[in-house]
Amino acid sequence: MKHDLISIEGKSLGSLDLPDDIFGVEVREDILQRVVRWQLAKRHSGNHKTKTRGEIAGSNKKPFRQKGTGRARQGSNRVSQMRGGGKAFGPVVRSHSYSLPKKVRKIGLRSALSSKLKAGNLHIVNEAKSEDGKSKSLANSLKKLGCVSVLIIDANDFDPSFVRAARNLIGIDMLLEQGANVYDILRKESLIITQSALERLEVRLK
Repeated sequence: MKHDLISIEGKSLGSLDLPDDIFGVEVREDILQRVVRWQLAKRHSGNHKTKTRGEIAGSNKKPFRQKGTGRARQGSNRVSQMRGGGKAFGPVVRSHSYSLPKKVRKIGLRSALSSKLKAGNLHIVNEAKSEDGKSKSLANSLKKLGCVSVLIIDANDFDPSFVRAARNLIGIDMLLEQGANVYDILRKESLIITQSALERLEVRLK
């Protein structure tokens, strides 16, 4: 399918062909949900922890005599039923990540890209560069494109002047092509991809 190629300032530079098997697929919301849950699970630190009976500081002395007190027998102050005791079956440090087939991850990325195109929020630019490195100039350019919340994907390291212009603007995220993922694409309203990043994405998703 044909799609406009523009500059970051919004000037038309012609058109290019987008592969239908990447940008024209059916948007699978079920797959998007699976991939996003998988990504967020990997980000989960899993460092929650409570102390067990063996980790509570204290004496092993029997708190009171076995019989004659009218209370239930106890052998330690560190057991879970005693105040200040250890936690029974509490959370432990662990990883929340799990595996997801590569095929499913590719389908998810294709669906995310196709959803941006169908919504009219996909922009292909020739390059992500700023001539003057001014935040105001970049903000005006993005405003012309209708981009308020936007993710910008480039193939190589971003131009330093472009980074300098973008870092003071709210709602702009930047990623290299190898870091392109479903969660970051969906959480932003608009998506800007450079021509070089597009070529690499096509190779990656074949």
